[in-house]
Amino acid sequence: MLWRKLLRDLGLWRAQILAIALIVACGIATLVAMQSVYESLQLTQRAYYERYRFANVFAVLTRAPESAAQRLRTIPGVADVNTRVVAEVTLDVPGRLEATTARLISIPETPQSMLNGIFVREGRYIDAAAPNEVIVSEAFANANRLRVGDRLTAIINRRRSDLRIAGIGLSPEYVYEIRGGDFLPDSAHFGVLWMGRRNLAAAFDMAGSFNDVSVALAPGANRSAVIEAVDRTLSPYGGIGAFEAADQRSNRTISDELTQLRAQALIIPLVFLSVAAFLLNIALSRLIATQREQIAILKALGFANAALARHYLISVLLVMLIGSAGGLTMGVYLGTLLTGIYASFYHFPVLEYHLSPLVVLTAIGVTGAAALIGAMSSLRSVVRLAPAEAMRPPSPAAYRPTIVERLGLGRFLSLSSRMLIRNVERKPVVSLITATAIAFAVAILVLGRYGIDAVSFLMQTQFVDGMRQDVTIAFSRPLSSSARFDAGALPGVLEVEWFRAADVQVRFNSVSRRAGIIGLEKTHGLFRVLDYRLRAHDMPASGVMMSSALAHILKARAGDTVEVELLQGRRDVHRVKIASTLDDMTGLQMYMSAGDLHRMLNEDATVSGAYVRIDPRLRAAFDEQVKRTPAVGFVSYRTIALDTFNRMLGETMYISISFLIGFASAIACGVIYNAGRIALSERSRELATLRIMGFSRAEITSLFLGEQFIVTLAAIPLGFVLGYGLCALLNPIYQTDLYRIPLFVMAGTYVFSALVVAGAAAASALLLHRNINRLDLLAVLKGAD
Repeated sequence: MLWRKLLRDLGLWRAQILAIALIVACGIATLVAMQSVYESLQLTQRAYYERYRFANVFAVLTRAPESAAQRLRTIPGVADVNTRVVAEVTLDVPGRLEATTARLISIPETPQSMLNGIFVREGRYIDAAAPNEVIVSEAFANANRLRVGDRLTAIINRRRSDLRIAGIGLSPEYVYEIRGGDFLPDSAHFGVLWMGRRNLAAAFDMAGSFNDVSVALAPGANRSAVIEAVDRTLSPYGGIGAFEAADQRSNRTISDELTQLRAQALIIPLVFLSVAAFLLNIALSRLIATQREQIAILKALGFANAALARHYLISVLLVMLIGSAGGLTMGVYLGTLLTGIYASFYHFPVLEYHLSPLVVLTAIGVTGAAALIGAMSSLRSVVRLAPAEAMRPPSPAAYRPTIVERLGLGRFLSLSSRMLIRNVERKPVVSLITATAIAFAVAILVLGRYGIDAVSFLMQTQFVDGMRQDVTIAFSRPLSSSARFDAGALPGVLEVEWFRAADVQVRFNSVSRRAGIIGLEKTHGLFRVLDYRLRAHDMPASGVMMSSALAHILKARAGDTVEVELLQGRRDVHRVKIASTLDDMTGLQMYMSAGDLHRMLNEDATVSGAYVRIDPRLRAAFDEQVKRTPAVGFVSYRTIALDTFNRMLGETMYISISFLIGFASAIACGVIYNAGRIALSERSRELATLRIMGFSRAEITSLFLGEQFIVTLAAIPLGFVLGYGLCALLNPIYQTDLYRIPLFVMAGTYVFSALVVAGAAAASALLLHRNINRLDLLAVLKGAD
């Protein structure tokens, strides 16, 4: 009997059930998608690192003999050492006007197991008998439409050399392929090329020597002790400080992304399932209220409390199972789509979507917990309801003047408006819960758009307001002051500003961190140092201006004195005062006047690069000359960086926001429609009575839907507050050494969120309007009191 009743109830309440199931499905979909993508990336990364032997420790130096490598191998805890010759060169890529930079990395002439091994996707390994053959990184090859057998021209040690592509490959060292100093990857203008050790060493006069080393650690090795020993060994050879794999640029980026995915997979589904629990509580409690007499009769017939509670609990679990089935389907689809997007940015040999049984069980378990929490109070009311009490209709509501009427404002309102306000005020708990659920829909939209707003603001600050140069030129090594005249004579150059950069190890008390110092000659010219409030900062008269993120890591503040060890030459150590801190958004940097940095380096007015403004009409001539200039290490174009950013934004964030818009609309529609249908079932007799008394259908519709309008209107500002709170909750996971996403939400995001929810409310209103018009007056009024 109870099973037949359950089926009838499900049929009668199918619209509300589908609305709740849709919200559950959205929560399950986000949980499954994000958690499965997280596991897919993590498992792929781990397997790739193990198979191709990603190193544990890395070090860069000026030049060391191979005998130094033998000393590295004797360090306790070291399992393997791989020495290399690494150099950045300028490439002339067919069909590309701008200068392109490549990092040449030496590999053995014959294939063998090595640290940071090469996976050859196309073509073959280099031939020892062909001196100028290279393997090109897949990202660079795809961006420039290069194929096996194509040729490139490179300036290697001031000489032009023709290189032939033997293969296209990947390395665990460059899963995220980005040039040092860049904020975004630009595969069209930066790539990695692997070349035979003997030929590359001969080209740079490095035979029997190396300038880059990778180290694998034995199980249980003391990582810190090994790094210190590597530093001591390489210090006489211009070592600039060894660092562990956690700080390697590519690996650090992937690790940060995994951390962000894991946090999102926890917080966003929690919002959806909380709303679903709210709705279940409302729906079940109101369903029980409308079935008081049925419950009384069933109890009088001998049905136990446990059987009735189980009956309603099964109906709740069925709703959750329907939502879970739909959510798993949507989650797998969304997860597959996101995995494909990640595969375009992170270059693995294979990145397959992986959905583990644990993720499915977790999703179902979390859904069941949400169902139990949402239904608990309603089930308790079923158990406590006595048959005699249930046979009587519920006590009528206590009618009293509303706040508006007590303030004397009622006379300014129509009869319908006063009725509308009374209905909302007399059910404050229901109105508050409904408004809170709708507010979460607004909050999800604000959260989804927050990433676009914050990153757009960061890019605006970094590449538009802060950088007013057209091109940034970095030299392959610091040059003397005579280079000023050479760069100024390049075709189309209108204005030049010089900078000096140096890598340092900065220490305060027991905390140490690797960072960079930039010495500037001008502070309000082409390159401006801005904080997140877009305020330009002057270089200090003495001391350094330190990034607040770096100061936070060091636990230092303005006025403190830090030790700065230069990671070049004799690695002198200087004590420098922190003149001020800078709330910037990228990197771990320190700034000082160029003159002070020259004195610290004990050198003349050398330069590391230049900020250049060029005549756009002479851009082609400028590009051609730069490609032929041996001293140029790399060239960065501001417009290209912005174009790259916009393309990445379009490929990733806009897809994510589309799904969030759909999910948030589902919440808004589900909440409003569900609340309206339940209210309609509760008030059908009242509405029918008003209709008999002479109210038109339009008046009854406006009276009923007006309540939903007031609740939605109240929910929107509450959603703005909740959305900003969710952004603040997630903001710490977006703070990395590479970038720090500001807590910034544009006004347009709030307008957009309000419009989407308003549109969802309008769609729900249309459905409710149809149900009101179908109201059978005679059937509603035939009930006995």
